[in-house]
Amino acid sequence: MGDFKTIDEARDYFSKDRFATENGMTLDEVDACHAVTSMKLDARHKNAFGGVMGGAIFTLADFAFAALTNDREHVTVGQQVGINYFSQPKGERLVATARFRKDGRTSCVVNVDVTDDTGRDIAQFVGTGFKLK
Repeated sequence: MGDFKTIDEARDYFSKDRFATENGMTLDEVDACHAVTSMKLDARHKNAFGGVMGGAIFTLADFAFAALTNDREHVTVGQQVGINYFSQPKGERLVATARFRKDGRTSCVVNVDVTDDTGRDIAQFVGTGFKLK
């Protein structure tokens, strides 16, 4: 939606998304058309088998969805979301890129592609948002 004048202003606003930020997720880019979030993988993101937990991947994608669809003037909540997991990450960092598929007056549909720093496709998240104001 993009009423932020700078990336630092957006980062300050989204620093209140504490579950994401306290788990190492960062907002790297945001404008009216896309948002990019990322995280360096470490032990807190692993499951009992040593792989990256699906919930960590989901949260990163959801954070990108939130950054794209919300700002100080516009509040959007997730109405329905789904995720398809493709591959286990091989790299050290995950990147989620959110783009509008549809941006209507009262709802939106956002595709979020999650890759690792080797270029491997990790997951695809699709979220439908409902615009509150």
